[in-house]
Amino acid sequence: MPLMVKTILRSMTKKEVTQLAYEITGFAIKVHKALGPGLLESIYEKCLKYELEQNGYDVKQQLVVKIDYYDLEFESDLRIDLLVNDCVVVELKAIENLLPIHEAQLLTYMKLLQRPQGLLINFNTTNITKSMKPLVNDHFARLID
Repeated sequence: MPLMVKTILRSMTKKEVTQLAYEITGFAIKVHKALGPGLLESIYEKCLKYELEQNGYDVKQQLVVKIDYYDLEFESDLRIDLLVNDCVVVELKAIENLLPIHEAQLLTYMKLLQRPQGLLINFNTTNITKSMKPLVNDHFARLID
């Protein structure tokens, strides 16, 4: 496990990670209220990144996912939409319906990046909170309470 990830897992509590995800959700709601549904995913991504950065969060956009497969290590064509405070993976969609494959995609990104929380947010909806999917994994379970 990379040193940076170990530091994150040691320094953040489950409550802090959950609070961060809650705050990200609030900014997604703000963006959605301002723009409404029906736009391209990339527009929501830029606006959410802007909101988060304006409020002091560290945001990496379109982060390349590195693959470690036994002794083979390479950068892939996979990119996550947003990584907030080096902790929460945010995958954005602007589609009619979220499918199980979208959840699987986010869980895989979280596993590959060794991050404890993910948010799957669909902006093509009338109510973001009803369609959003917060996900956690084994890395979350290892955080202190």
